[in-house]
Amino acid sequence: MSLYCGIACRRKSSWCYRLLSTYVTKTRYLFELKEDDDACKKAQQTGTFYLFHSLAPLLQTSTNQYLAPRHSLSELERLLSKFGQDSQRLEDSVLIGCSEQHEAWFALDLASLQKLEMETELQGSFIEMRKALFQLNAKDASLLSMAQALLRWHDAHQFCSRSGQPTKKNMAGSKRVCPSSKIIYYPQMAPVVITLVSDGTRCLLARQSSFPRGMYSALAGFCDIGESLEEAVRREVAEEVGLEVDKLQYSASQHWPFPNSSLMIGCHATVKPGQTEIHVNLRELEAAAWFSCEEVATALRRKGPYSQQENGTFPFWVPPKLAIAHQLIKEWVEKQTCSSLPV
Repeated sequence: MSLYCGIACRRKSSWCYRLLSTYVTKTRYLFELKEDDDACKKAQQTGTFYLFHSLAPLLQTSTNQYLAPRHSLSELERLLSKFGQDSQRLEDSVLIGCSEQHEAWFALDLASLQKLEMETELQGSFIEMRKALFQLNAKDASLLSMAQALLRWHDAHQFCSRSGQPTKKNMAGSKRVCPSSKIIYYPQMAPVVITLVSDGTRCLLARQSSFPRGMYSALAGFCDIGESLEEAVRREVAEEVGLEVDKLQYSASQHWPFPNSSLMIGCHATVKPGQTEIHVNLRELEAAAWFSCEEVATALRRKGPYSQQENGTFPFWVPPKLAIAHQLIKEWVEKQTCSSLPV
């Protein structure tokens, strides 16, 4: 038995080592491409490209799901030539990842070209990201979110804030440099706390007027300068629903491309005993309420958005699985006494 266990452990260790080595080699390869313009330009020769138009990704439909096609350099050069562009446009692309075989992945926005003509040529549609995000698989959703965030950042940071002179993007798109002031600008994300509040037996969910009808989610807000994560959670809960947090626990984080690239920091929080009366800040929220475990478990099984029902009401539902709010809500349900309910 001990010999078998030893072999199993060595096999597991070997598997873990190979997995780690793949991750490390990919990470170091991407680092090289970010730091060496010539290496990045060379990687474009064998790389593939995701295409955007005015920050909307090119997608194709397949069985109630969007697929994100990639195009080789030769295909892209042919497309650019057909629309009167030269290969210099490739310098506007951004590096967003690579395969285990070190095939580099790039994203390029072709906003200056005719949208309808390109859609016909490419046999796809440029779909607004908010509409497409929850109908993509997890891998494509992550890559396209990163790509859109980088492309948007470069579009909005073409001039130095100190000298006013144009900044220059490196080949990978990992930074911009001002030739005049020598300042280096790096893409940034805004930290946002997203918190599922509970009183022990119920969880608090809220909605903004911009949400699809019937959808409720966890509380969320941007961190202020100088705040810790814990301070931001307590302030947001107090501001939005008038409750004081007693305990909080970090859960997970997620990049979110809206409105301008955010880092969503997911937490669970409980309020102080006896303090459950909600006072909604109508400048921030449209509504907020306590929901039982059974109500939330039922909502997790629903898929929205919904059309208006015959009785004039909309069913209560929560954000789709890809959103970190969904994961926080699911975690909470699984810890409750109704955790045996399928979600």
